[in-house]
This record gives sequence, structure tokens and C-alpha cells, in this order.
Amino acid sequence: MKQFVSTFAALAALSLSAPAFAGGEGDCHFHGSTPAKAETVSGCAVKRQQQLIASGKLDKSWQAVKPAAPEQVDGQKGKEWKVTFKDAAATDKSKETLYMFFTPQGNFIAANFTGN
Repeated sequence: MKQFVSTFAALAALSLSAPAFAGGEGDCHFHGSTPAKAETVSGCAVKRQQQLIASGKLDKSWQAVKPAAPEQVDGQKGKEWKVTFKDAAATDKSKETLYMFFTPQGNFIAANFTGN
């Protein structure tokens, strides 16, 4: 009987706990040390792009710009993912290329037009 109660309690605890992989609903917030795949990072970059447009930090003209393939680069604190968006129609050439940086796990770090 003790074994049944212990097993039941363990199963109940596992089934009621939240997964520790993401913040939920695909919000691109990851825990743990598992590296993200390039496809995951690319999807998170597009979501972040849409958030920046919705908040007014990026012009609506960026809506149609697709990301280039993510690449891993050496950042200030080690490896990072870098995703590049290029708007060839940009009138301000200093803001023609948008760079986004993500941790190896896929968490957003920063976005800028300098690439640094």
C-alpha cells in the first residue's frame, strides 16, 4: 500500500508540473542548456520582428522582409546566434540591415542596425 501511495504521489506531481522548456505559447523563452536549432531561432527572430513592428520600434515596411539563415558567431559572452534581415528598399542605408542576436538556447538578446 505504501508503494502505491508513493507511486501515485510521484505521478501526480509529475503530471501537474509545468514543463521547463519554454515560457508557453511559443513565446521563444527557453530554459536549460539545450542548444536551439537554426529553424527555431529563425522563427523566434520573425516573432521578435513582428513585436518590434507592433510596438513602433520598426517601420511597417519591415513586415515583408524575411530573415537570412541564422549563423553562430562569437559574442561578448561566448557563442550567439545572429539573424540578419536586409531591407533593400530602405531609404536610410544605415538602417538597411537589421541584426538580431539570440543565446545558443534561442533566447533574444538584442536587435540593432550595427551588427555589434
